[in-house]
Amino acid sequence: MDIINANTAVLSNFEVLELLSSLRGKGDQPRNQSGSLATITYETIKYLEGTPAATQSEKCLKKFLNEVKKFGLTKKEKTMLLNLRPTTAVEISLIVQSAEQERLTEEQTEELIEIIQNTLPAKTD
Repeated sequence: MDIINANTAVLSNFEVLELLSSLRGKGDQPRNQSGSLATITYETIKYLEGTPAATQSEKCLKKFLNEVKKFGLTKKEKTMLLNLRPTTAVEISLIVQSAEQERLTEEQTEELIEIIQNTLPAKTD
């Protein structure tokens, strides 16, 4: 297999979980494949089910992405916010490059946390 363009798209954990779950549900995997791929698929799904991706939906992702447009975040930053669902200003500052250098004000950071809490469901235990 050749990688034609490694940077074609950035997928969120939700998208990966949906893709792997649908492939596993369809039984699209050949019968003669090595057990390693099935194990990797199983372990990846198991891991992602323990992350915020397990409670997200396409609707909440679209709503989140629409509401954060005003912050001028990069695709990678938005993906990290979706995947990690940060709840504190410190976590935001670790994800958003140069957040501490006034790229985001304190008010914007708090607004971003509020948007995350309102649009992305929390992981239930």
